[in-house]
Amino acid sequence: MSSHVFQTRFGTMPQSDGTTRFSLWAPSCETVALEVEDAPPLAMQRDAEGVFTCVTSCPTGARYRYRVRPDLAVPDPASRDQPEGVHGPSVVTDGSRYAWRSEGWLGRPWCEAVIYELHAGVLGGFEGIANRLDELLALGITAIEIMPINSFGGSRNWGYDGVLPYAPSCAYGDPDSLRALIDTAHEKGMMVLLDVVYNHFGPDGNFLPVYAEAFFDSENNSSWGTGIAFSNPQVADFFIDNVLYWLMEFRFDGVRIDAASAIKDHAWFGKLLERTRAVVEPGRHVHLILENENNDAGLLRDGFTAQWNDDGHNVLHVLLTGESEGYYGMFSENPTRILARVLQEGFAYQGEINPYSGRKRGMPSGDLPASKFVLFLQNHDQTGNRAFGERLITLADPGALHAAYALLLLSPMIPMLFMGEEWGCRSPFLFFCDFHDALADAVREGRRKEFATFEAFKNPEKRATIPDPNALSTFDASRPDREERNAIDGRIWLERTHTLLALRKRFLMPRLSGAHSLGASVIGDRSVLARWKLDDGAILSIALNLSDKDTCRISEPPMLLYSSAARRTVEELPPGSLVAGLE
Repeated sequence: MSSHVFQTRFGTMPQSDGTTRFSLWAPSCETVALEVEDAPPLAMQRDAEGVFTCVTSCPTGARYRYRVRPDLAVPDPASRDQPEGVHGPSVVTDGSRYAWRSEGWLGRPWCEAVIYELHAGVLGGFEGIANRLDELLALGITAIEIMPINSFGGSRNWGYDGVLPYAPSCAYGDPDSLRALIDTAHEKGMMVLLDVVYNHFGPDGNFLPVYAEAFFDSENNSSWGTGIAFSNPQVADFFIDNVLYWLMEFRFDGVRIDAASAIKDHAWFGKLLERTRAVVEPGRHVHLILENENNDAGLLRDGFTAQWNDDGHNVLHVLLTGESEGYYGMFSENPTRILARVLQEGFAYQGEINPYSGRKRGMPSGDLPASKFVLFLQNHDQTGNRAFGERLITLADPGALHAAYALLLLSPMIPMLFMGEEWGCRSPFLFFCDFHDALADAVREGRRKEFATFEAFKNPEKRATIPDPNALSTFDASRPDREERNAIDGRIWLERTHTLLALRKRFLMPRLSGAHSLGASVIGDRSVLARWKLDDGAILSIALNLSDKDTCRISEPPMLLYSSAARRTVEELPPGSLVAGLE
């Protein structure tokens, strides 16, 4: 058994002599005092850059705040634990006290990833997730990805309104229960990935503007809030240390950086790669994943592991549902051709004008291996940002959805499922939070206003039926219904998932490293044929028909892996079907 501690520049750090070091960047302040419970205030020393430090005897578990104004004491922005929420005191922690059992764990190669995105709150916190690991492992899931766990205002939130990025939310458990979850997953051979949010802070509990105005860059504001000054070395280090803190002290296997396109200082990404390579132990598999609206293939070439392939999701959604409002309009003109490009080259937009924004989007990506792209049919955004949080299974033809699901799990891209998808969950996943008073009103009305341009919600009375994000019932409705899992349809979907992932593990995973496209072509209405050369020279072919009519004849692959529908002849590709095989 062993322990792990990462020395960060900010927050608290137990010292070898039994004291604790406190460090706060507060350039807007001339004086700051440390206030530890049951102890007199202690003046902190300020350096030329506005970093305040002090070292004092302070036991693990002690609660503390920083007095930044005579009338205001604030939690530590690098707090490790906030048991009383984001407005309460911070707690001194010592990560070395947790004895890890999975000490020999070095992670798994990226080509073995089958990701399961989940929300900690709706699954019962860190302990609740741990209780689900065995069933996920039995299905063939090799990695869980947890939506943001940073501390946020209230007791319910998606996690993208966080304000204390180092402190796991007390709504899900304490820091050691998070360590125990990761430890248990590693013992079972499963990776754990974390979604992190660095492009903005939430609206409740963010005190940084009071004492660190230089943390922000108002010229880079976004719809989420005030821009972050990543070009400032203190700010850059704050977030790079946060990544390394999760990777080294909590032993996460990787992070997914939310809305990377909103981080305007491109150099920050290079600094993150450089420090990660310098700090992470040799031989350990660590994965840095991006969500990036810009489709910046250059970051993937530079060393980032992969990017969420929103283009792939969006065009498949259009083909499956016929929807074309909002950003789906970008993919509604000749979507079959767009799907072929996604399967062949990764991104759909590679420098073309985005009709949604009027700006060029993306760069060429055809040289990248398929594993650089994370493909999905559903995720928290694409489901929860619908007015009523409908799952895809309630919107699409069953046969076509089965075929698209098989494409997801058998293509060389890295597949990601959203919690409950493995059993065809019909429970909605809604946008929820726990704000109060004027902020709650603003969020509720802002949420409904977002849909005012959609045809179905032009009537104010219809918009009024959109669930209130702050209502407890909205959160409760977002829990996946476990009874569906045990119903007949649920068991059929589970068996389907198990079969497809078993095929992926046996026939594809050992061959996926470096797999690249041999081309994809349109073979009919909503029908494509795609081929990839695998690592050992074998060729994977997938023929997909998402239409309601037979498509052109196809050649039967020498080794049939999967057929999603009965066929009258081996050359037939019936409506809503997929045929996958090896050559």
